[in-house]
Amino acid sequence: MDYHLDLNWPDFIERYWQKRPVVLKRGFKNFIDPISPDELAGLAMESEVDSRLVSHQDGKWQVGHGPFESYDHLGETNWSLLVQAVDHWHEPTAALMRPFRALPDWRIDDLMISFSVPGGGVGPHLDQYDVFIIQGTGRRRWRVGEKVAMKQHCPHPDLLQVEPFEGIIDEELEPGDILYIPPGFPHEGYSLENSLNYSVGFRAPSGRELISGFADYVLQRELGSHRYADPDVPSRAHPADILPSELDKLRGMMLGLINDPEHFNQWFGEFISQSRHELDVAPPEPPYQPDEIYDALKQGDSLLRLGGLRVLRIGDAVFANGEKIESPHRPALEALTSSMALNGESFGDALDDPSFLAMLAALVNCGYWYFADQD
Repeated sequence: MDYHLDLNWPDFIERYWQKRPVVLKRGFKNFIDPISPDELAGLAMESEVDSRLVSHQDGKWQVGHGPFESYDHLGETNWSLLVQAVDHWHEPTAALMRPFRALPDWRIDDLMISFSVPGGGVGPHLDQYDVFIIQGTGRRRWRVGEKVAMKQHCPHPDLLQVEPFEGIIDEELEPGDILYIPPGFPHEGYSLENSLNYSVGFRAPSGRELISGFADYVLQRELGSHRYADPDVPSRAHPADILPSELDKLRGMMLGLINDPEHFNQWFGEFISQSRHELDVAPPEPPYQPDEIYDALKQGDSLLRLGGLRVLRIGDAVFANGEKIESPHRPALEALTSSMALNGESFGDALDDPSFLAMLAALVNCGYWYFADQD
């Protein structure tokens, strides 16, 4: 299914993106849910899928983590089932992510889906990332507050909330409506009837994550082995002093690693193309031979990208799930980055190059792309 988002992107970015929350009424016209509550509940029974149940009964919050064996104990009010990265496991839902490719692929994270009964929600909270919340079946009331310093507390060890706030947005969302919330704006939603919500989240790495990730890259490749040296060690008033010039030199040694564009780009491509959630990887058995890939594509078969697979580009370098894809065939690599479905024409004359075919076969045999008739 194709979803068409009725949104003026340049205007939205200028007025709202990372600036102000906004309700986009009927952002998706004639919205049809790509998944049913029963299908969502079934996914939450799988051990590979990240899910949780949040309930609020008699003033007490409870949080349970999947996989779940049964839902028979749940009542008819005040609970929500939340399933993370559904686009990785349920192909029709991945179509909901595509209209948001007006924003950079590297910033898009995953699709979280929640099913809530009347009164169901997770309480007032704030997120440190951008999110578009699409209303599916049912109605849900949302309140969003101003971005101000707020105290947070944990009514349950697995639930972080904020104190009550005054709403600058207070609306009921109906199917196809979208609520955009930038980082740091407190918000709260609860269902007025059985409802589905789709949250398109965006990735915003912290400085801590970046430093930790780059440090791992340096260690794995045994970089930075050059040691500090001071053949003209400066004199000082006291032997305990560390001089500003020495601190500058030490800082320069560290920054020299980060400022090396070849290593920094290689690291960031690997780092940011890795999914934060498990992928539904199913390598074909037996593995494809390159000539089988060639024949299938020439006969009109299509290769589909695995849901949730992150395929990104830095300059001429292409990365998929933490791995660099090497090939001199730039148009063919461009097709891998831009299209969700590929056929023989997508690759052009690259299919006549045995080395490209071998690389493509390796990607298919990893389960990153698969033939449409295997779905």
